[in-house]
Amino acid sequence: MCRNITTLRGLEPSATNDEIEAAARQYIRKVTGVQKTSATTEDAFERAVAIVAEATERALAELPPRKVPPKTVPPLRRLQKTTS
Repeated sequence: MCRNITTLRGLEPSATNDEIEAAARQYIRKVTGVQKTSATTEDAFERAVAIVAEATERALAELPPRKVPPKTVPPLRRLQKTTS
């Protein structure tokens, strides 16, 4: 589907709210084709991001732990490593 969305389940430490929101935002960008919101798209876009982020948070909380950690590091963690 979207190669830019990384797996958040199984991260140590667990995925942050920022990481979950970033993944939700990337997903909504992909499925809507909206890269930059306008006055006519912003409300619907932000509502969709909030809904997907909430569903993602719930799914991560309810799924059992992964046996193997994700192969890739989420982009926000990559940024932290380069600025540290």
